[in-house]
Amino acid sequence: MEPIIVYIIVAAVSLLAGALVTSTILRKAVERKSEIVLNEAKEKAEVLKKEKILQAKEKFLQLKSEHEKVINQQNNTIQVSENKLNQRETNLSQKYEDLRRKQNEINTIKTNLINQLEIIEKKQLDLEKSHSKQVEQLEKISGLSADDAKEQLMETLKDEAKSDAMIHIKEIIDETKISADTESKKIVIETIQRTAAENAIENSVSVFNIEDDEIKGRIIGREGRNIRAMESLTGIEIIIDDSPEAIILSGFDPVRREIARLSLHKLVTDGRIHPARIEEVVAKTRKQVEQEIIDIGKRTTIDLGIHNMHHELVRMVGRMKYRSSYGQNLLQHSREVANLCATMAAELGLNPKIAKRAGLLHDIGKVPDNEPELPHAIFGMKLAEKFKEKPEVCNAIGSHHDEIEMTTLISPIVQVCDAISGARPGARREVVEAYIQRLNKLEEIALSYPGVVKTYAIQAGRELRVIVGADKVSDTDANKISLDLSKKIQDEMTYPGQIKITVIRETRAINYAK
Repeated sequence: MEPIIVYIIVAAVSLLAGALVTSTILRKAVERKSEIVLNEAKEKAEVLKKEKILQAKEKFLQLKSEHEKVINQQNNTIQVSENKLNQRETNLSQKYEDLRRKQNEINTIKTNLINQLEIIEKKQLDLEKSHSKQVEQLEKISGLSADDAKEQLMETLKDEAKSDAMIHIKEIIDETKISADTESKKIVIETIQRTAAENAIENSVSVFNIEDDEIKGRIIGREGRNIRAMESLTGIEIIIDDSPEAIILSGFDPVRREIARLSLHKLVTDGRIHPARIEEVVAKTRKQVEQEIIDIGKRTTIDLGIHNMHHELVRMVGRMKYRSSYGQNLLQHSREVANLCATMAAELGLNPKIAKRAGLLHDIGKVPDNEPELPHAIFGMKLAEKFKEKPEVCNAIGSHHDEIEMTTLISPIVQVCDAISGARPGARREVVEAYIQRLNKLEEIALSYPGVVKTYAIQAGRELRVIVGADKVSDTDANKISLDLSKKIQDEMTYPGQIKITVIRETRAINYAK
């Protein structure tokens, strides 16, 4: 058993010695590898350090170059400014020298004039002395004083001059009457002939054409909600009957009819017709029509060659397209008056541009945003004064219906041309104007009540729709407004048949899902 123990001991010692050797070798290998990794890390760090230094140098050079470029630009700008200042200084110095030279010349001329005046005064004294001597000699010869002789001579000359003047004045008056009558007729006739215009009567109805009668049902909507929304938003009565491929838009206000017509066109083209969509389209169309009014005003002033007009007056000129005066389109009438005024002023030797400007603006008081209580001529004159128009134009506007005194020659020309335009056969119709005034009066009466938001006179004035705010007017108040309105209309207005007053009160709850 002893040899086995010896072998085991030897084997154990050998394993232990081998483990120690292996451990030593591994430790040295790890130390060598660590040293290699550390050296590689040092080399990489050195390389990164050099790269960062190079990048920093390049950035510094770049910034330095940009800074030098900016400084050079500033130096160039300063140099240019200095050159300009030097040039101005040189010019000023030259001008100063010229002024000083001219001042010396003026002083020399002034001295010469003074000397000449002294010589003339001496000669004048000599002449007065000689004239006095001659007068004394004549007085001795004639036996009359100089004043008496002068008075007798003047009386004789006065009598002869009066007689000759009366004869000439009578001849001039007779010739002027004949020539003025003939010439005025000639000017008026030539003016009318040179300015021809169409005579179109404004209607209170527009026709909206459709391709398919099935669209009528979609426009009416379920239980008529679409057509009610359209009428309440536009104030226009929409008549849908058996007329093939046509819808009638009835209303006295051409602007509202145009908004309703364009809105219907957009809705039918788009295909989505419901109250919310109708409200959105009507709001957009109203803005579009307002922009179109401004464009019409600008085109009108450009066509007539009128410049530097205030933008608010230009907008009012555009609004004339949607207004009528006794059935005559107001914009067409104003353009015609402007051309007539320019022609007549040119024939009379006056300024045609001012006359044309006054003719275009003479009825500007008929298209205000808020109806004034003043006559349209006076209100138009105040608008023109507010927007810095010339006094001649303002006076022509205010006096074309004799509300104020005419102070310029342009004023009677505008008055005459306004009468010429309105007197064309078929140009005006009194019935339409009275009808529109009646509808405007209906809406004004309803708007005078508190809580009323909008009013629309529809069905040719047989129905008045009044929209009130739900937060300001209760149901009981709405009934009271309807009753009071009916009594007030009966007392203050004259109208055929009967008028239906409808007060609409609605509550809207709106939220947005985001």
